[in-house]
Amino acid sequence: MGIAFETREEMTMASLDGLVDISSAAELKGQLLTAVDSGKPLRVSLEAATYLDVTVVQLLWAAEKMARASGVAFGFDGTIPAPLLAQLAEAGFTWVQSSVVAG
Repeated sequence: MGIAFETREEMTMASLDGLVDISSAAELKGQLLTAVDSGKPLRVSLEAATYLDVTVVQLLWAAEKMARASGVAFGFDGTIPAPLLAQLAEAGFTWVQSSVVAG
């Protein structure tokens, strides 16, 4: 399991790896809030993630909603594994081209 955030000049890149569950929720929440507060676009990669529990999906949904309200671009990067794609769809994310926004 891993959560990595990389702040670049033009954006913040978050990568979730392996099983990400409630045990990492506090860390993820803090990192997402910091990323949105930076005002830079936030991209999240789930390519290496194998499982997201409902808490993590809720945090991603809340981060997207907060980003949108703040005028900060939010999207997913790369290919999302099918099981995770289904979880995100059930949470209310809809796909527009290569980005994901809550609907």
